[in-house]
Amino acid sequence: MVMPEQSLSLSTAMNVSIIGSGSEVMVLAHGFGGDQSLWDKIIPFFSQHYKLFLFDWSFSGAVKDPELFDPAKYSSYEAFANDLITLLDENDVKSSVFVGHSMSGMIGCIASVKKPELFKRLVLVGASPRYINTDEYEGGFQTSDIEQIITSIETKYQDWAVGFASHVVDKDDPLSVEMFEKCLNRMRPEAALPLAKTVFYSDEREILEKVMIPCTIVQASRDIVVPNSVAYYMQEKIKGKSTVEMIETSGHFPQYTAHQQFVDVLAGVLGLIIENK
Repeated sequence: MVMPEQSLSLSTAMNVSIIGSGSEVMVLAHGFGGDQSLWDKIIPFFSQHYKLFLFDWSFSGAVKDPELFDPAKYSSYEAFANDLITLLDENDVKSSVFVGHSMSGMIGCIASVKKPELFKRLVLVGASPRYINTDEYEGGFQTSDIEQIITSIETKYQDWAVGFASHVVDKDDPLSVEMFEKCLNRMRPEAALPLAKTVFYSDEREILEKVMIPCTIVQASRDIVVPNSVAYYMQEKIKGKSTVEMIETSGHFPQYTAHQQFVDVLAGVLGLIIENK
């Protein structure tokens, strides 16, 4: 994979980094409030087998240009999917294993429908096509719950960040709670508010039946953000061959708080050998 000399603007702005020397590419896409550091614990293993492709989304506090995130542009996942496609095209990535956490799972699904040749497999970690309950669908939240989250972000962002981190990250792993809280605090509140509306009011259920790429749905068994039923709903609706891999842990970040289980599960799916266990 060669990074071309021209047309590097988005790759540079979004802090693309490439680690490892495998012949195949694994793309690691973080979720709401995070940055690429949230993959740090799994990089040592997967970099032995893949060329890892990491980046920071435009809303991330790790991105140096605050103008990169335009709330109007990113009012749906479509613009994020277009950015993902641009990054992969700029770096001549094709037939990748895409690992998308939380919102990035659905972004990867959309991108795979737009340009399927970029993807060999989708790994959807704690992903959800819709967070709000309906009569026939359990998303995990009532509309009033989401409204309360939005109000808290708008009025007391720092206090909300502390509370949100302690709820969505396994409380038995305080260092990881602190790590995610720092990520949230690096994200600008003026980006966090419109992004939260984009994420929590999203409804991408209709895209699932258009996804033809094989999918692995990775779900923490006790995820306060995404009920287990969502993982099986996605498996049922996705047209490509899909499986659900349940990790016995709490919280929304199994790649960080249960990273060895995460490595074991994903290595098994990908047919990788784990040595020195």
